[in-house]
Amino acid sequence: MNERRKALPTTEELRIWRDFIETAEALRSELTSRLQSESALSPGDYAVLLALQEADGRRLRSSELAAGIGWQRSRLSHHLGRMERRGLIRREECATDNRGAEVVLTPEGAEAFRRASLPHLRAVRELFISPLTPAQLAAADQLAAALRTRLEMLRDT
Repeated sequence: MNERRKALPTTEELRIWRDFIETAEALRSELTSRLQSESALSPGDYAVLLALQEADGRRLRSSELAAGIGWQRSRLSHHLGRMERRGLIRREECATDNRGAEVVLTPEGAEAFRRASLPHLRAVRELFISPLTPAQLAAADQLAAALRTRLEMLRDT
């Protein structure tokens, strides 16, 4: 019998897995709903605006932006087109390299991000941080780090 077959999850492990996935999806859904209703931004918009807000000069090469938010470049390109039409970002030729483009946060995009951030962060506190004890929050941090490490190991092989 191969190792994968021997290592099937137990009934209890599967219950925990389902609870984890279903709870994470419900949390993501509620945060998405609130973000969109309070700011008209999608989670993707917010991720792009956050990355640009934190970048030097509020600009990033498209490839760096895609890597930073964990998206494929084609997905990012389509999303940036929609954001550009709404005036949140603009794309410019890279001043140091003619082969690439930079994504630049516009003043309108910075303002949209600023307006969205406070309600979004309050929702994160209400839905994720407040229900947990400090020990549970630390355990969630350890859990996320362990899962991220495993995924990075798999990606690197």
